[in-house]
Amino acid sequence: MHGYLNLHQEVFYGPTGPEYRRCGGYARIASLLGALRQTYPESLLFDGGDTFHGTRPVVATQGDILPDILNELGIAAMTAHWDFAYGPAHLKELAGRLNYPLLAANVFHLDTGELAYAPTKLFEVAGLRVGVVGLACPIVDKTMPAHFSTGLRFTDGVAELPGHVQRLRTEERADVVILLSHCGFPQDVALLEGCPGIDVCLSSHTHNRLYQPFVAGGALVIQSGAHGSFLGRLTLTIEEGRVTGHSHELHEISEGIVPDSALQARIDAALVPFANLREVVGVTATGLHRGTSVECPADDFLLASLRALVPADLYFSNGWRYGAPIPPGPVSLNDLYDLVPMDPEIETVELTGAELREMLEKNLEGTYSHDALHQMGGYVKRALGLKAYFKAENPKGSRLQTVFVQDQPLDPDRTYTAAFITSQGVPHQFGRNRRKTGQHAVAAMRAFLKQHRPLVVHPHDTFVVV
Repeated sequence: MHGYLNLHQEVFYGPTGPEYRRCGGYARIASLLGALRQTYPESLLFDGGDTFHGTRPVVATQGDILPDILNELGIAAMTAHWDFAYGPAHLKELAGRLNYPLLAANVFHLDTGELAYAPTKLFEVAGLRVGVVGLACPIVDKTMPAHFSTGLRFTDGVAELPGHVQRLRTEERADVVILLSHCGFPQDVALLEGCPGIDVCLSSHTHNRLYQPFVAGGALVIQSGAHGSFLGRLTLTIEEGRVTGHSHELHEISEGIVPDSALQARIDAALVPFANLREVVGVTATGLHRGTSVECPADDFLLASLRALVPADLYFSNGWRYGAPIPPGPVSLNDLYDLVPMDPEIETVELTGAELREMLEKNLEGTYSHDALHQMGGYVKRALGLKAYFKAENPKGSRLQTVFVQDQPLDPDRTYTAAFITSQGVPHQFGRNRRKTGQHAVAAMRAFLKQHRPLVVHPHDTFVVV
C-alpha cells in the first residue's frame, strides 16, 4: 500500500507511453472486498508489507494513523519492509495494535538469536488447514538506514524456509502452504525453486502487476502491483490435499468503485490535520513518474531541484519504486511529499573517481545481479551530472563501460563533490567530509516549480544500456 489511504494517481503503460488515472484507497478496497466475500465466502486476505510508510500523513504520524483503519479490513496476516522505518520497537508497538499477526521467519534478535516475530500461522478455512510462512524483506539491515534494523538480523530465508514448510506439512497437517513474501519476484522464484512443498506465493516488493500467476517450484506466484492500486484474487480448487485448479484476477481499484462510506468517513477524519497538503505549488507540463528502471522524469525533476539549490559536481538519489505519479497539470504539496514523504535533508560528500565507479558498480549489481538473491531491490541509482554507459548482462564488477562526469572522462584520482538525499543516495561506506546543508528535498522541489512554470522535464539519459 505504501501508505496510500485514499484515491491517488497511478501510472499505466499505454501504446504511446505512460497514461494516468486515479486508483486505490482503503475505502474502495473495502467495497471490493465486500463484493468478493459475497462470491467467495471461504477466503483469506493478506498484506505483503510496505504498509506503514510512503505518504506524508503516514510518515508524519509514524504509522499511527493506520491501525484503526487496517483493523476494519479483515486481514489475516502481513509481513514487512519499509514498516521498519521508525525502528523495530515502534513497529512492534504498531503490530501489537493490529487484530492480525506480522509474520517473519527470517528476522532474528542479534543478542539472543531468537525470532523477532512469529514465523508461521495456521488458518482453518473451507474445511482445510492453511499454513502461512512469512518472509520480511531481507535487505533491511543491508541497504536501508541503520536505525531500521537496530538489534535485528535479516536473512534471505533460504536456510529457514524448508524447515517451516516441512513442519507445517507434517506437524501442523496443513493441506495448503502459502508463502507470504516481501523478498521480491525474482527472489521468490529462486526461493521456490529450491524449496518444494509450497502451493502459493503471495509476492511483494518489486511492484510487478501479474495478470496471471507464474509457476515456480510447483507453486503459483502472484504479485499485485503497489500503492493499493490493485487487489489480486486467487481462487484454489483443492482435492485430496492437492491444488488441482485455480483462477486469478488482478482487480484495478478504479475510481468507479463506490467507497465504503463508513471507512471513508474514518479516513477523512484522520486526514483533517493534513488539509494543507492540498495546496497547489506549481504546474507541470511533463508527467512525473517512477515507472521506469534506468531513469525516470520524477527523479530527474527531484535532482534538478537539488542542483538549483546546492553547488556540486554530481547529484544522487535512491532508485525508489514507490511514489504516486504526477500527471501533467497542477502540482500539489501532497504530490511532492508522495515522491519523498520523509523530506530528507540534502547533504554533500566528497568522493574519488575510483569510489564513484565502485559505488555505481555495486548499485548495478544490486539491481541486475544474475543471482536473484543478491539483488538488493529498487531501480538504478538516480543521478545527475554524469553519463554512464553499461552492459546489464555483464558479471559483477564489469558492467560499466565508459563514465563521464560533467562531460569529462571519469578520473579515478580526482575528488568530486556529490549532493544527495538519504544514505541510500551515497552509502556511508563511500566518501568523506559529509556535510548537511540545512536544505530539504520538498522545499527544493517547491522552489524549482516556482521558477519553472510550467515544469518541463527532458530525459538526461544519465545511464545508457549498451
